[in-house]
Amino acid sequence: MEFVVVIPARYASSRLPGKPLADICGKPMIQHVYEKAAASGASAVYIATDHQAVFDVVKDFTDNVLMTREDHQSGTERLAEVVEKLNLTSDTIVVNVQGDEPLLASENVTQVAKLLAESDAPMATLSANMTDTDDIFNPNCVKVVSDTEQNALYFSRSPIPYHRDAMMNDDNSKLNLADYARHIGIYAYRAGFIQQYIALPESRLEQLESLEQLRVLYHGYKIKIAGAVCEPQAGVDTPEDLTRVIATLSN
Repeated sequence: MEFVVVIPARYASSRLPGKPLADICGKPMIQHVYEKAAASGASAVYIATDHQAVFDVVKDFTDNVLMTREDHQSGTERLAEVVEKLNLTSDTIVVNVQGDEPLLASENVTQVAKLLAESDAPMATLSANMTDTDDIFNPNCVKVVSDTEQNALYFSRSPIPYHRDAMMNDDNSKLNLADYARHIGIYAYRAGFIQQYIALPESRLEQLESLEQLRVLYHGYKIKIAGAVCEPQAGVDTPEDLTRVIATLSN
């Protein structure tokens, strides 16, 4: 199985400006992500950025860096530009890894690529078990339900499935965490489908939930999904997150 990894690295961040270049134990964050992705067995790992400062720093540890446009509305649009620049064949498996995950498990990257390679779906992703009842109600924790064939049925910021007896009676003690799964934002695509995706009209569901993967389901395509082989670690969104990651990697 061959696959490539693309890591989008946007410079702008409202809560942590210049995030890809944040120092973590003597290396920029984007280098940590790159090294974890490279350990997955990918045939190549590319970083796609929209800022010259990121481009210049990345050049110090790899030549696989591309400058992309600043006006992309989503990570998938940036990915489509990379596919075009690299002239990837339509059946190439492309894994999209977020550039703010220095604690990325390389095993999960390999897993999602294999999940796609062994299916006829154009796209695959991962989930993880819930560990806290509060996350069921947290809109920042995206929930997913799937069928017996490992196809995603729906993604939502709302609690799904809706436990009628527990929620109508406001009795969380009846909730079973095993009934819920949280979505992990790592995707594998066939390169040809990335171009198809950006040509699809936005769906109202995607707009309401602010979840771009719903466009895929709305237009009738399958997304394969499986539980992550390694418990995913939280990414870096805030200065507090950065402090936590530095402490983890310092031990």
